[in-house]
Amino acid sequence: MWRNLIVFLFIFCCFSSCKKTAKDEKSTLFSKTNKMNVDGYDWDHIQESGELIVGTISGPDTYFDYNGAPMGLQFALAQNFAQENGLHIRIELAKNTQELCQLLLRRDIDIAVYPLKMKEIIQSKLTAAGVLNVKAGTSWAVASQNEDLAEALKHWYQKGLEEKVQKDERQRIEQRFIVHRHVRSPYLSREKGIISVYDDYFRDAARTTGWDWRLIAAQCYQESGFDPNAQSGAGAQGLMQLMPATAASVGLTDVYAPKENIQAAARYIKVLQRSFASIRDRYERIHFILAAYNAGSGHIKDAQALARKYGKNPDSWNDVSFFVQALSTSKYYTDEVVKYGYMIGSQTSRYVEDIIERWRGYGGRADFASPIMAPSEYHNIPRKPNRFTKGTVIVRPDNGISEIH
Repeated sequence: MWRNLIVFLFIFCCFSSCKKTAKDEKSTLFSKTNKMNVDGYDWDHIQESGELIVGTISGPDTYFDYNGAPMGLQFALAQNFAQENGLHIRIELAKNTQELCQLLLRRDIDIAVYPLKMKEIIQSKLTAAGVLNVKAGTSWAVASQNEDLAEALKHWYQKGLEEKVQKDERQRIEQRFIVHRHVRSPYLSREKGIISVYDDYFRDAARTTGWDWRLIAAQCYQESGFDPNAQSGAGAQGLMQLMPATAASVGLTDVYAPKENIQAAARYIKVLQRSFASIRDRYERIHFILAAYNAGSGHIKDAQALARKYGKNPDSWNDVSFFVQALSTSKYYTDEVVKYGYMIGSQTSRYVEDIIERWRGYGGRADFASPIMAPSEYHNIPRKPNRFTKGTVIVRPDNGISEIH
């Protein structure tokens, strides 16, 4: 009898244990599934996806886009963390810190890469992690449930890292931005009207853009100084300094081949012409296209939106250039009509002015009193002839056919 009782108890205990184990496993599985559904991607899932989604607010020290090149100290730090962990980075912009915190709470982003006040982090029930400034009382933040990501950020952010990244970023920005040259119009042979060894390529590009070929030559000199092997710190390449993404979008494969680089730039200019087709005055439109080539069309359209908001003419470069420069001021780059945030507008404004001035030095002239004429009409412009003007025509920058003889 005792033997039968012992056997019964043994079987009962085994059954209860198995039932409990199955129940616990089911409970644990449900708990993990529920956490993933509620909380979104944790650190393991982020690493598996290969993409880190970063939220920030546009500004000179946080993040801004310069002609396809992302810049800013906070972005550079986030890029450093992502690269150390073999991740690509994607940026999501918020208008203010409240919106940034909401993006984290909804798990639309993985990290708030912005110096948030500790008080706001605590009030939003987030976790401070990553770049920390004890003196200023600010930190990056992650969702409170994402403990592993917070721990990874803690191990990554070591003393001296910010100073090193800041130094590297400063050098990159200095290399990317234009080196201001004294505006001159260099010739290989002024007497023969030969600007460079690439003049025939500029003439071919003029057929695509409809511009005076000298204007493209002036732009090329501004971009690279006629150096076909030029490369900027941000990765722009070749004679016309095309960014890799831009080059790929217009079908350019050999960025250092002079003819192909210039032709690709002409195709890109053609794309920008369509973007600003609503500007009826073709001469005005050229200023906008040059500006967009330098800074990206998004920033220029932001400046147009600001001009419209403040009662100025969004199709007048004289009016819009003010707002291009104003986009480096917080009042303007945080305005609700602005989509692309901060930019160093003085660089872009100077870029346009220098190219137009250099083009004039190459013989280009603009008749501001009348609309742009067809190339065949240029010979009919009244002028007092002299022994030096025989065969000369006055050209506009969008005249890609007539030439000075």
